[in-house]
Amino acid sequence: MFTGLIEETGIVASVIPVGQGRRFTIRASKVMDGLSIDDSVAVNGCCLTVIARTSDSFDVEAVEQTLSKTTLGEFQIGMVVNLERAMQLNDRLGGHLVLGHVDGVGSIVTIEERSLSHWVTIAIPPELEKYVIAVGSITLDGISLTVADLKENRVSVAIIPHTWKVTNFAKRSPGDRINVEVDLIGKYVEKLMTRKPEEQKITAEWLLDQGK
Repeated sequence: MFTGLIEETGIVASVIPVGQGRRFTIRASKVMDGLSIDDSVAVNGCCLTVIARTSDSFDVEAVEQTLSKTTLGEFQIGMVVNLERAMQLNDRLGGHLVLGHVDGVGSIVTIEERSLSHWVTIAIPPELEKYVIAVGSITLDGISLTVADLKENRVSVAIIPHTWKVTNFAKRSPGDRINVEVDLIGKYVEKLMTRKPEEQKITAEWLLDQGK
């Protein structure tokens, strides 16, 4: 589980094919503090497991399914990526609950520099639109952001100068593909609301029976 608050950006130092998957070495500094093998790290919003580390880098692997559902298959040496270690139970939840399970890949439509922010519009997969609401939360490349505007499958976010500085957004351009994770609460609500009546165990009759 993550918060969507990026701790730092790292650099892709190596990309090695492993069967149908790939192994990545990421150079980093801040996230190396206390990082152990088997720990989880969100890399551009994808939850990955640390399989090796040095003093200034760590290795992760992505299987074929992850490569096909995210932008990890496009990683190249020298790319700047967003990094966040898994949250601890005593941490403040400054962003929102992020699983690190990417729901789809969107693309940057426009980037507009404004007086106090950068206004970025993303085209998200149409099937994800129903999970996005105005002023709700969305995760883009691991960054917890507030939806400033929503028109069909176009999501706009206003990125403050600090976030622009400490993430890889400053190196992004229109046309770039970006990992999208929608708010998990909407997905849970949909699952509950679309269950068939025979699957519903808690009914008025059931509650009455339990009260006897």
